[in-house]
Amino acid sequence: MTNQKKRVVVGLSGGVDSSVAARVLQEQGYEVIGLFMKNWHDTTGVLESDCPWLDDKFDAEAVARKLNIPFHFVDLSTEYRARVVDYMFSEYEKGRTPNPDVLCNREIKFDVFMDKAFELGADYVATGHYCRKETIQTENGEVHRLLAGADGNKDQSYFLCQLSQKQLAKALFPIGEMVKPEVRKVAGDLKLVTAHKKDSQGICFVGKVDLPVFLQQKLEAKKGRVFLIPPDSELFQRDWSKAGPEADTAVLEELSASYSFHPRYGQRIGEHNGAHFYTIGQRKGLDIGGFAEPLFVIGIDVEFNQVFVGMGKEHPGLFRRVLKINNEEIHWVRPDLTLKDDESRRLKVRIRYRQPLQDGVLIKRGEGMFIVFDEPQRGITAGQFAAWYENDELTGSGVIS
Repeated sequence: MTNQKKRVVVGLSGGVDSSVAARVLQEQGYEVIGLFMKNWHDTTGVLESDCPWLDDKFDAEAVARKLNIPFHFVDLSTEYRARVVDYMFSEYEKGRTPNPDVLCNREIKFDVFMDKAFELGADYVATGHYCRKETIQTENGEVHRLLAGADGNKDQSYFLCQLSQKQLAKALFPIGEMVKPEVRKVAGDLKLVTAHKKDSQGICFVGKVDLPVFLQQKLEAKKGRVFLIPPDSELFQRDWSKAGPEADTAVLEELSASYSFHPRYGQRIGEHNGAHFYTIGQRKGLDIGGFAEPLFVIGIDVEFNQVFVGMGKEHPGLFRRVLKINNEEIHWVRPDLTLKDDESRRLKVRIRYRQPLQDGVLIKRGEGMFIVFDEPQRGITAGQFAAWYENDELTGSGVIS
């Protein structure tokens, strides 16, 4: 079957990447339909400098007219609140730091939105993500590989680390082989209204936010104490050399655990408005000065509403070499590569978007997955996603416990 008979619904966001994705698909001979989704309209905590969703819709419509493709609109704000924003509130309340962009792709763009696209007769759904897909044949059938984008500066495969084979089967990433300047040039040559539009930032479909204000929609502000922990505290005296594929599970559990902070280890230096508004590695928002080096959050205790900080970006409380992912939070993009209990595999790992890939060993035990890094990692944070790669293929991910 030729591309001309294949219908692709493109998630037109009103940005340059999805605009050019639609154009590339046209050139490849697909029947292209633009679909804009409204996911958020509450401006609580949203910084005023961000354009409201209506401006994005107008830009998406203008691109559809310029490309002469049908344009549709769908309101998914109810689903987005239930599946992404409520999850965010719940995680922050527990003292964890979620990644709403990863959730948005798994739960909205490649689930609810995909269902809406199929209602329009779509064979595939396309987005403007900088990543690639390759389909191969194995002895067990067809397998879809999620590959890093050709533009190393813009690779967005990490944001898709929770997609399934079923979702990837129907997904297309038309600009995955392109670099950003090339995308902007195509848009400029076509005189698209999005050609020079700034890239969106902040929470997926919400934008840049004042996080405490945004979270106060559901989470109550409450005064608590901030404690400064010295770098030579006994808390940080862990023997990382014990970690490895041969280590006892109990040792891996101990080394992967967050540091057990307590006021007795430090000095009270100020107050905060709620421990659940902070995250590991955070520098801004403490509003405590007078120290030789900047202060960074190294621990939070939501039960007792306490925040623990360290002075300087090299404070040992910011670094760990081992993390754990509970069994129910392990996800394999490539189920055929799943690690069995007591198996280990050396792979590349990242624990946040744009972090350079780090060398490490994945170790599967009955209690979950442990990742032991070759080098200490800064800001390992519960609730965030660790994604692992084999060469340039993202094969799996999981939520850090």
